[in-house]
Amino acid sequence: MTTDGVRRESLDAARLAELAPTWRIEILPETPSTNAVCADRARAGEPAGLVVTTEHQYAGRGRLDRVWQMPPRSALAVSVLLRPDLPAARWPWLPLMTGVAVARTTGGRVKWPNDVLMGEQLKKVCGILVERIETEDGPAAILGIGLNTSLSAAELPVPTATSLSIERGVEVDRTAVLIQLLADLSAAYTLLVADPQQLAAQYVALSATIGERVRAELPGDRELTGTASGIDEFGRLLLDVDGDASGQPTAVGAGDIVHLRPAR
Repeated sequence: MTTDGVRRESLDAARLAELAPTWRIEILPETPSTNAVCADRARAGEPAGLVVTTEHQYAGRGRLDRVWQMPPRSALAVSVLLRPDLPAARWPWLPLMTGVAVARTTGGRVKWPNDVLMGEQLKKVCGILVERIETEDGPAAILGIGLNTSLSAAELPVPTATSLSIERGVEVDRTAVLIQLLADLSAAYTLLVADPQQLAAQYVALSATIGERVRAELPGDRELTGTASGIDEFGRLLLDVDGDASGQPTAVGAGDIVHLRPAR
């Protein structure tokens, strides 16, 4: 029970076990990082379909090694092991695909490249970190998802964050959210493999970035300002850069960018 009276239940292992054999779910009492545990399992030969989650993640990592923490049972820290049969050039679509799944689950919108936003003020409810792991059985993808479920306003790490319970105005059943998330992830992954153009169309429809004026902060104190006009086949953001008379958008990859912010 938190100080504001919100009861935080543990994940229901019995309900989650019903997702087998499609998903094999491992629930840890606590761990520094579910991504690290899932990566170790992948290197040990674990097949696709493993889901590692925890009641308390206390040293998770976001993009560019940013730290992600949570009070016990206040969020979903989830890592999913996949072994995609995709060309390497298509792997940058994995975090975008994951964002589509989370947006479907939450009713939120995707912010390129790895966040999901909710509410009228479009505050961050979820961060995504996808890692490529080399194993003896070939490359594996670890989809790391940090979704704020029942964080109270007083517990939010920054003013630009939010949680499902804040946005919905009710207590959140984390087990039900995880079950729905895995269903939405299955659907999005099927599209990535079988119909990537349809997935791209869904991403654009859910995007909070495309059509907006943004400032891309790049390494070396460089930046590009312009209108986000689309996503290319490699998952890069297309920018119509201010002052560029070529008529061609500039493609910016997730690995090229430090921050993407609204242009003021």
